[in-house]
Amino acid sequence: MAEVKWIKLNTSMFEDEKIRLIEALPEADTILIIWVKLLAQAGKTNASGYIYLNENIPFTDEMLATIFNRPLGTVRLALKTFEQFGMIEINDENFISISNWEKHQNIDGLEKIRLDTKKRVQKHREKQKLLKSNDGCNVTVTHGNETEEEKDEDIEKDKEIIATAANVSFFDEYMLCFGGQPSPIQIQEINSFIDEDRLAVEVICASFKKAAEIGAKYSYARSILNSWAKKGIRCLNDVENEQKEHEQRKQMRNKPRRGSVPVRTEKLPEWFEEDHDPKKQEAPKSEDDLFRKKAELKEKLKKIGSGS
Repeated sequence: MAEVKWIKLNTSMFEDEKIRLIEALPEADTILIIWVKLLAQAGKTNASGYIYLNENIPFTDEMLATIFNRPLGTVRLALKTFEQFGMIEINDENFISISNWEKHQNIDGLEKIRLDTKKRVQKHREKQKLLKSNDGCNVTVTHGNETEEEKDEDIEKDKEIIATAANVSFFDEYMLCFGGQPSPIQIQEINSFIDEDRLAVEVICASFKKAAEIGAKYSYARSILNSWAKKGIRCLNDVENEQKEHEQRKQMRNKPRRGSVPVRTEKLPEWFEEDHDPKKQEAPKSEDDLFRKKAELKEKLKKIGSGS
C-alpha cells in the first residue's frame, strides 16, 4: 500500500493509565521511546497496524533492537509490557500489530491516498474503454508526448492502486466476518487469489460470509476459495450458478431412482400379532409367587396322601 508519511499522537497520551504505569517501570523512558518507534514503524509499513520486514518475515526481538538501536533486554521488556497492556498483539506467526491502530492513523493522509486511488482507478478504466473502442484498428493510444518509460510507470502505478482499492474492500469484510485484522500472510494469499486466480473481490468477500455463517475462521474461507478457483469460478454470478447446481445435485441424490423395485410389505395375521403381543404375554412370576404355589401344591399332595 502507499506509504503514510506521518501518524497521530494524542497530546493527552501521557495521561493514559497504561503510559503512567509504564513510567513506573525500570527503563521507562527507553520503553516509551520504543513505543513511539513502533507506532512510526507501523505507519511506515502501512498495513493496518502490522509491523514486519516483509509479508513473509516478521520482525524478531533482535531485529527491532538493531533497528531501534536499543538494548535487546529492554526491547523484550517493552514488547512484553505492551502485549500485557493490550497495546500490541502478536499472532501465532509472530507478526506484531498495533491495537486500535485507527487512533494513530493519519486520517488526512489516508483520505488523500483514497482520493488519489479513486482518480487513478478512474483513469485506468477510461484507458481500458478507449483501448476497447479502438480494438481492431491500427491506432496507438498515447497521452501527449508520454514516453514508453512513463507509460510503463503508469501501468505499474495503476496495478498498485487497483490492488490497494481491492485490499480496502476485502479488508473491511474480513474484519466484519472474523472480528480481527488479516495477517500479512493472509493478505498475500488473498491477493494471490485476486491476481493469479482472477477471482473478483466480491467472490473473496462471499467466501468470508459463508465461513462466518457457520462460525468458521479464515482457513475455511481459504478452502472455499481454493475450490472455486479450481472450478473456474470468477465472479458472483459463477458463485450463484454453482450454488444452484449444488442444490440440484442434492435434490437428485434424495430423489428415488427410476425403475427401482418397491419393497413388498404384507400384513400379518391377527393370531400372530396376538401371540407376539408383549402386552398380552404373561409377566414372569416373582419368587414369592413361586414359593406360594409350591406350598399350595405340597398341601394338596398331603391331602391326597392322607386320603382326605
